Amino acid sequence: MLKALLSLFSMLGWMDSKSSVYTIFLAIGDAPLYFLPLLVAATAAKRLKINQLVAISAVSALMIPNITAALSAEGGTKLFGFTLQNITYAYQVFPALLSVLFLYFVERLFNKYTPKAIRIFFVPMMCFVIVVPVTLLLLGPLGYNAGTLLTAFILAVYSKLGFIAVALLAMVLPFCIAIGMHKAFIPYALAALAQAGSELLYMPASLAHNISESGACFAVFLRTKDQNLKATALSAAISALFGITEPALYGVTLQHKRAMTGVVAGSGIAGLTIGLLGVQAFTAVGPGLASMPMFIDPNGKLTNNLTYAFIGFAVAILASFLITLILFKDPAKTSVAATVSAGAPSAASTPAPTATVMPASDVVDVQLASPMDGTVIPLDKVADDVFAGKVLGDGLAVTPITGELRAPAAGTVCMVPDSRHAIGLALDNGAEILMHVGLDTVKLQGAHFTTNVKVGDRVNAGDLLLTFDRDAITKAGYDLTTPIVVANGGRYAVTGTHEGPVKTGDALYTVITK
Repeated sequence: MLKALLSLFSMLGWMDSKSSVYTIFLAIGDAPLYFLPLLVAATAAKRLKINQLVAISAVSALMIPNITAALSAEGGTKLFGFTLQNITYAYQVFPALLSVLFLYFVERLFNKYTPKAIRIFFVPMMCFVIVVPVTLLLLGPLGYNAGTLLTAFILAVYSKLGFIAVALLAMVLPFCIAIGMHKAFIPYALAALAQAGSELLYMPASLAHNISESGACFAVFLRTKDQNLKATALSAAISALFGITEPALYGVTLQHKRAMTGVVAGSGIAGLTIGLLGVQAFTAVGPGLASMPMFIDPNGKLTNNLTYAFIGFAVAILASFLITLILFKDPAKTSVAATVSAGAPSAASTPAPTATVMPASDVVDVQLASPMDGTVIPLDKVADDVFAGKVLGDGLAVTPITGELRAPAAGTVCMVPDSRHAIGLALDNGAEILMHVGLDTVKLQGAHFTTNVKVGDRVNAGDLLLTFDRDAITKAGYDLTTPIVVANGGRYAVTGTHEGPVKTGDALYTVITK
């Protein structure tokens, strides 16, 4: 974004592109991409739960000037008799990923067999001694060539399909995002920017999709009579307008087929327009109103590129808005089952069973007890944008220390997905409580989970709902943080929240009727 803004200032005559100020700020803007391997190393190491400092240091060794100079020297350089491939590791993604993945196995091996007294210095040293040479000899070239081949493949598809490829990708993006598949395009986009200086498929398609989400949500805001949905749609529309689509996708369009039809159609029409106009992106950032300078060519060759991007922007918001405005109808009252089925990315593939929801009685307020032993954390601290953004409802989350989930109050079970990772409970005051054990645990397809109830069962506070193998799920790489939210929050509010360590049965929060 900074580089795009500098290009804009230069075009408008506000800044001399040859000035020292321009040069320094251009370098500042380029720094995150130049040192992208270090950011990749830190993120991958955190995900793999290995020493982040060791991972960053190992990858940074590939980028120090002496090694870069040796690799690019005439005649090349050798290590253990093998000639090293001349690769500039700055801007690269795959070499860093492979290096950290290899580090994961090396660190585990040495941690297992190294005496504790010398582990603190011996393990990092051995990791450096092994990982860096292996990366220079094998993993670095392998990752670099893999990235080059992936970029070449995507560009070949684009060359065959042309503008149709942009339209098709824009149309399937909402479904890719729902299951996390869109992340597979990010390394390609970064590699394309590093190698060619521009990207002409993923980010232009993302512009079409992001703005179509906004247009569809604006239409839902105008058409719906549901005040809760109206408020959600307006907030989501504004967020999507600026490139943040999760509230729109998980809170509105995935839950309403007619709105999703508007998004897909609008994305396709806008994608065709953007593809035909040959729009290219020059900065790696989520496309939206505030980030439109990403489509300014810093070299000044594609002078109309920004104008064409704004044309695609206008087509996306108008097409999706009009189509959704025509098609959308207020649905019947939804339950927590539908929310889980179409809501969070971690539950996007959960089929929605028929919910048996008890009608609200004279009960107004219900005190929820903690359904598990553990530590209570605020919802906005959960490592999931949907839950943290309260798209699925307000509440709290518990990081469990045992493998049991019990009923937080009396009620009727209204949702048990086939994957057994979540339970929906309809309270006696009509509130629907969603208890989602872990993040992305739907991908386990029921492994390590055992349910003790079925839809329609009447339960009392403290009754066992499900059990799960905490150790097995954690070893599989999943976060067991369990959000406990009021899924139909339009009529209910949460108050008196608890924080810190908690035992099963301790007061968690109170659900009050508005």
